[in-house]
Amino acid sequence: FWQTISGEHGLDGCGVYNGTSDVQLERMNVYFNEASNNKYVPRAVLVDLEPGTMDAVRAGPFGQLFRPDN
Repeated sequence: FWQTISGEHGLDGCGVYNGTSDVQLERMNVYFNEASNNKYVPRAVLVDLEPGTMDAVRAGPFGQLFRPDN
């Protein structure tokens, strides 16, 4: 899901905007909050009781998209 949404809005796997169209920036705040250094982070709540699940998400291609303190 996040890979698709990031691509539609011109974001790379780290949440940095690399898009080419102003249309990609429209409604960005539906899924993302802008953090420092023009980086976008998902507006999401991820809940799992197994600690390995979040480790797997962070190790994936879009793992840097999420805030490490969450």
